[in-house]
Amino acid sequence: MAGQVKDREAFQRLSFLYQAAHCVLAQDPENQALARFYCHTERTIAKRLVLRRDPSVKRTLCRGCSSLLIPGLTCTQRQRRCKAQRWTVQTCLTCQRSQRFLNDPRHLLWGDRPEAQLGSQAVG
Repeated sequence: MAGQVKDREAFQRLSFLYQAAHCVLAQDPENQALARFYCHTERTIAKRLVLRRDPSVKRTLCRGCSSLLIPGLTCTQRQRRCKAQRWTVQTCLTCQRSQRFLNDPRHLLWGDRPEAQLGSQAVG
């Protein structure tokens, strides 16, 4: 079966915790502690089981305090230019940690590159 994923239950648990954190913040923006707990638990499970998370999920979590980064609610987003490159700078409002992301439409993440795909190789 080509559709089998190793640690499927763990990925479902990670997805549930991530979605629960989003729902908690959507219902009550003041309840950031519970959302942070869900995100921290999700991060701990992923580390313990050595699971690779999607870059879009990793970009929405603060690496310092495990807060869910939602622009205007738990973080600020600014567009910066440095040496002819544009960057998006996200700053967490809880711990003041910032992350920079390149704004280049030609830039591909490693997981999106053809040499990173395992589709043509035999899985053992």
